[in-house]
Amino acid sequence: MSAVFTLAWSDQLADQPNHRAPRQKVLMRRTMQVRWVRLQCRSDHASAPRHPMKNVPHTVTDAAVATIRARIEGGLYPVGSLLPAQRQLSEELAISRASLREALSTLEALGMLSIRAGKGVYVTNAQATSAHPWRFADQSSLPDTYQMRYALEGFAARMAALAIGDADIAWLEHNTGMLHEALACEELDEAAQLDFEFHMRIVSLAGNSAIESILRSSADIMKESQRMPFYRRELVLSTHREHSLIVAALKARDSAAAGAAIEAHIANAAQRAGVYFPRPPSPASPASAPAPAPAIDAGK
Repeated sequence: MSAVFTLAWSDQLADQPNHRAPRQKVLMRRTMQVRWVRLQCRSDHASAPRHPMKNVPHTVTDAAVATIRARIEGGLYPVGSLLPAQRQLSEELAISRASLREALSTLEALGMLSIRAGKGVYVTNAQATSAHPWRFADQSSLPDTYQMRYALEGFAARMAALAIGDADIAWLEHNTGMLHEALACEELDEAAQLDFEFHMRIVSLAGNSAIESILRSSADIMKESQRMPFYRRELVLSTHREHSLIVAALKARDSAAAGAAIEAHIANAAQRAGVYFPRPPSPASPASAPAPAPAIDAGK
């Protein structure tokens, strides 16, 4: 029985109201089949020649980036030249002005363009100086994104350690195992999704709806920040190792260690993406904290 057929068959069984098999067994069967497919993927991947990942355009913005980049690299837009007006360029590429601005911001992040307010867009380099552009530069810089996650998720992990249950730990351990398999197969889309779900599970355990709302409303930005470190192929499994340390701290119900582990993970992930953001010094321990000033006697 093929893996695809078995998965479909399991789904049909789960949807049958009269089927007596517990849903848990069906889900377990589906998980086993997915793991089998991934193991096959890993076996095939190990014996296949390694090639660098190619960026395939999948949105109109990506297509615009590829077209403009090709024109720059081909000399149609030479270094130092001014790009056509955005209205003209958007009509040529048959995209909206908003999508064009996103494409130009991406190329600026690549180091190929310079956007000068009121003056236009100039070509600065014929080749990209950064391998993987940050697609959300018009909303939030990559350093600011990691810094926000560092601040919010560190607090959330400390709170989660106080509320986590055995079922939550089992879920996080299962997610971490699935992440390892996805990374080993270079399934970066799935790895980014698993990474996002891992972090949001911890955030939800913290019980702060404001933090959870902020991060969920920035889901695309978060996922992209989680994907960026994966391009360092030689370090691709670092995320799995760091997640394992986070789970170990949560399993021990060690609030301080959980917060420190997730902060270290976010800082390390940022560095793998080529980002170094300023962080405050660690808070002083009670033993090293300065002694309080003596009370003033009002009668003297």
